[in-house]
Amino acid sequence: MGHPAAVPVLTIDGPSGSGKGTISRLVAERLGWRLLDSGALYRAVGYAAGEEGIDLSDAEAVTRCAQTVKIRFQASPDGGETRVLVNGHDATDELRTETAGAAASAIAVIPSVRQALVDLQHGFRKAPGLVADGRDMGTVIFPDAAHKFFLTASAAERAKRRYKQLKDKGLSVTLATLQREIEARDERDASRPVAPLKPAEGAVVIDTTGMPIDEVVAKVFAVVRP
Repeated sequence: MGHPAAVPVLTIDGPSGSGKGTISRLVAERLGWRLLDSGALYRAVGYAAGEEGIDLSDAEAVTRCAQTVKIRFQASPDGGETRVLVNGHDATDELRTETAGAAASAIAVIPSVRQALVDLQHGFRKAPGLVADGRDMGTVIFPDAAHKFFLTASAAERAKRRYKQLKDKGLSVTLATLQREIEARDERDASRPVAPLKPAEGAVVIDTTGMPIDEVVAKVFAVVRP
């Protein structure tokens, strides 16, 4: 395969809890393509910065961290969720916490951090193809993607899903707090000046509220393989 731009990309964007992570993984598996969980990259940088004791408001230090951090995605041996290795440490569980989510959101507003991560994300575009999951995959990172999707769901539904996820991991959370956090994050992500959260031009929007996973996957494949 020649120039990486010749490698096909399918983007799945949307807010936290819209189901894009699960859907992206299933679509990538079925296509036999690589997977990029861009949200995990931001979480990983936030986590690495925390490990180094960096103040997240110190843009220069966080940017240096983003430029040097080593992040690898590894298929889980038992077919479960993809493992994320940060500087050689399996940080998958730490990256799932609300703390990591808040850190990711805080550093995502720093333009130089985003720039460092753009190059990193473009590096995932390798044959035979890439399914990229995030918030600005179709708008900013891979604007030339052949297929673009935007998943959405009501804040109440997304809070319920997060609640179940975190409960299953044995973390104590309240539904009301989660919903407040999700709504605050939506507001912040949609109103930020750099790469605001919105459907890409021509993206297929799927509202996943009350929709079973296999139905969402079928909707994606109805477009990808008409």
